[in-house]
Amino acid sequence: MVSNVKKNLGELEKSIQGGKARLLPVSKTFPPELIMEAYDAGYREFGENRVQEILEKRDKLPGDIRWHLIGHLQTNKVKYIADFIALIQSVDSEKLLQEIEKQAVKAGRQISVLLQVHIAEEEHKSGWDAAELRTWMLEGGPARYPHVLFMGLMGLATNTEDKEKVRAEFRGLAALKEELNRQNSYSNVKMEELSMGMSQDYRIALEEGSTMVRMGTAVFGGR
Repeated sequence: MVSNVKKNLGELEKSIQGGKARLLPVSKTFPPELIMEAYDAGYREFGENRVQEILEKRDKLPGDIRWHLIGHLQTNKVKYIADFIALIQSVDSEKLLQEIEKQAVKAGRQISVLLQVHIAEEEHKSGWDAAELRTWMLEGGPARYPHVLFMGLMGLATNTEDKEKVRAEFRGLAALKEELNRQNSYSNVKMEELSMGMSQDYRIALEEGSTMVRMGTAVFGGR
């Protein structure tokens, strides 16, 4: 079967040109061969949903790949990625932060994360409540985790055909990031990244200020 990975990447890059966002190919369930096609096209960052899949692929692919964990992360799995993960995008609770801090100390490094905010209607999507996150920041939350570098926010919009609903959710997340930026007084809080937008809604996300769009099927094809 002929792969269109390089062609797809080229077309997607054209569609996001002019924006401040970068494209993160989401390689979950796709084989190393397809990831190598994106690698050969110049990509060095890839997103995966599961720790086990990162570990399996990492052994078969070039060592300079920067892996992002974008799916739900169980606390008992943090230790397996703590010494190399480039970015954990799905930090959805204080309990998970506590484990990341613990494992970062053991690994002797600072681990970069995004705080996942619950912006969708679907209850099964996890994340911090916006009000909860504001309070946590004001009460000194980040200071308790010196080995964690807070790089920004991540959000998953409601899976709906209602584009204005999706736009409102993305806009709210962008506004929250700017608000937290204004209040920031912590050396380990950067709030530079706004990871929002996937294959079906990335154009809206770009218009609302996304700095990173996570694309799987649009890059690698159907699963």
